[in-house]
Amino acid sequence: MIKIICSGKLKEKYLVDLVDDYLKRINKYHKIELIEIKDENSLDKEKESILKHIGRNEFIITLDIKGNKIDSVELAKLIDQSFIVSSTITFIIGSSIGIHDDVKKMANKSISFSDMTFPHGLFRGMLLEQIYRAFKINNNETYHK
Repeated sequence: MIKIICSGKLKEKYLVDLVDDYLKRINKYHKIELIEIKDENSLDKEKESILKHIGRNEFIITLDIKGNKIDSVELAKLIDQSFIVSSTITFIIGSSIGIHDDVKKMANKSISFSDMTFPHGLFRGMLLEQIYRAFKINNNETYHK
């Protein structure tokens, strides 16, 4: 299973449609769940909300501007290899105030898409597209490039 834990609910229909489209596409390859937690103004409160959704032995990947930059092929390999050690990969997208240090310390990997800052709703779509792309790459299907 793949879980994506993120802060806040999407309000814009075009972003909801984008996210829903990629969730459907990914579900053809693997079970995926998007968990929206309350957008808090406190890293401590957000940490508690995140921890409620993390089980034992999950492979945790934080999305952090200070994380390691990887390309699509490397993400595909990371997803493939992570399923060898865990049945659940959990991606955590922090809120606009970031990710609590305790959550970062729990992570098996921290990745960054860019030094740029993106709107959170748009970034959800970008992450889902990259996860979908990873499944296409790992299954040697055309889509990549």
